[in-house]
Formats: sequence, C-alpha cells, structure tokens
Amino acid sequence: MSFQRRTSEKTTELTASVPVKLLTAGTAACFADFITFPLDTAKVRLQIQGEQPVRTVAMTPAVNTTASFKLNPTPLPATQHVQYRGLVGTITTITRQEGFRTLYNGLSAGLQRQLCFCSIRLGLYDTVKTFYGSLLKENEAGLQIGTRILAGLTTGGAAVMIAQPTDVVKVRFQAATRSSTGRRYASTLEAYRTIGREEGVRGLWKGAMPNVGRNAIVNVAEIVCYDVVKDCLLLYTHMPNDIRLHFSAAVVAGLAATIVASPVDVVKTRYMNSPRGQYRGAIDCAIRMGAKEGMNAFYKGFVPSFARLVSWNVVMWISYEQLKLVVFNRS
Repeated sequence: MSFQRRTSEKTTELTASVPVKLLTAGTAACFADFITFPLDTAKVRLQIQGEQPVRTVAMTPAVNTTASFKLNPTPLPATQHVQYRGLVGTITTITRQEGFRTLYNGLSAGLQRQLCFCSIRLGLYDTVKTFYGSLLKENEAGLQIGTRILAGLTTGGAAVMIAQPTDVVKVRFQAATRSSTGRRYASTLEAYRTIGREEGVRGLWKGAMPNVGRNAIVNVAEIVCYDVVKDCLLLYTHMPNDIRLHFSAAVVAGLAATIVASPVDVVKTRYMNSPRGQYRGAIDCAIRMGAKEGMNAFYKGFVPSFARLVSWNVVMWISYEQLKLVVFNRS
C-alpha cells in the first residue's frame, strides 16, 4: 500500500464538516473517559501522596515549673503515611474507605473537559495538519512528521487554554478525600463559582502553563504517534484497516504519552490541587517536590497513568474510528 493511497484515504476523512469532526471526537473521548475514569482517580491520588503539610508538635502543658503552653511549637517533619500502594491497592483502598462512587468523583467535569478539550485537539487535528502541510510543502508521499508534530502541538495547546477550568475542577474533586475535609464542593457548577469567587479568574486557569506543556506533549505522543504508527503498519505489515490496526496503534500511542508526559502531569496535578499561596508557581512546585521527595516523585502514579492512558487510547481510538465509519459515510 503506497502513501499516495493513504493520503487519498485521509482526504476522504476531511470531507466531513468541522462541527461534525468536533462532535465525533468529543463523543469518542467522553466514552473513553467514562470507562477509564477510576484509573485516572487512582493516578491523581498517587501523584499527590507525599504532599502532606509539615506536622507541628501538639500544644501540651510544659513539664517544667513554668507550666506554660508552647505558643509557637517547633515544626517537625511530617511522618509520611503511605496510604496508597500500587494501582490495584489504591483502587481497593478508595473503594473500601470511601465507596465505589468516589472513583468517579469529578466525572462531570471530566466529561466537560473531554467535550471541550478532545473535540478541539483531535477534531481539528486533520484541518490544522492540512494547513501546516500547505505552508511547509512537505512531500505528500512521505510521513510528514514535521507537519504532524506542529499540528499536534497547536491543537493540544489551544485546547488546554479553552478547557483549563474543567481540568482544575476535575483534579480537585478527584484529590478530595473523606478523611480530610470531605468534598470541597457540592457540585461541579458550585466548584466553578467558588473557585472564581475565592481565587479569581486566575484560579480557574491555575496550572495552565504546565498543562499546556503537558497536553501539547501528550497530543503529539497520542495523536501524531497513533497517526504515524497506523500508517506504518498499513504500509509495512499490510495489516487490514480494522480494529486490530487501531488497537495496536493505540497501545503504542498510550505508552509514548505516558513516558513523555508523566513528570509534567505530576507537577500539574500537585499545583492545581494546592491551596492558594502554597507554591509561587508551577516551577516552584516542581523544585520543591524534587528536593523533598526526590526525582522518583516525578513518576508517581506511573503504573495507573500508563494503564489509564493505554486503555483510554484504545477505547477512544477504536470508538472514534467506528464513529467515523458511520458519521463520515466511509466505505
């Protein structure tokens, strides 16, 4: 199979209108998010573990003759209580202590995020790729790596700037535990209002810059990697363009996304979930996290992140490809 034929097939996809592409991508992403959301919750809990505040000595009467209370207790390093261990252990612990429904805390914001985010980063990918292709004049018979990477970075970054508030709310719902102060917000809408009122508009876009970096990288790893791997499998292995092809390309895309995005993802989650004033910014969060917990902290939650991204990519890409067959009227 030649790349000319592949290019012809891609052109057929582009006959659909932009609104149809956006809706198709958003629908597939929402379905994937619903299926894999417990894995994402486990990932968030593991990423913020170890971020407990400094513990102080309790105010107790002094044992000397002054019999006074210590008004300014000396901070002592907090004893790290490892509550979650591994993917299965984290899900089991959350289910046992807080109930199964807790695994879906923030689902509403998550679905809102996918409708805003994935519909843009995936739904506009082919359109933006065609635009960059006309500018760069890359060989249409080749893989067009530069064009694809630029398109992935552009749509990934643009999607975050629009969908950032939904990501902030989703992370805070997933991070909240019953043992701390209960759920911070009664509902998703109340969360948007509360954050906007207490932290201002900037609070809703908290962590936007690391999130732009993270999702631009993830977009390239997921969409571009899927696109290239799918074309290479079609060309060199003559694998039929069916679910087996989509599954294989999705697994590679999920693995690539997990490896390159985990460090930025941990910093993004920590910073988004932090109370106002805890960190001066995302870079400060990264520096302090590395100094306190070591470089391994940047890959906390790697296993659930890998499981979630791979399973999410598999469900999303297979759903998206099947929806395209129906919606785009492809034979």
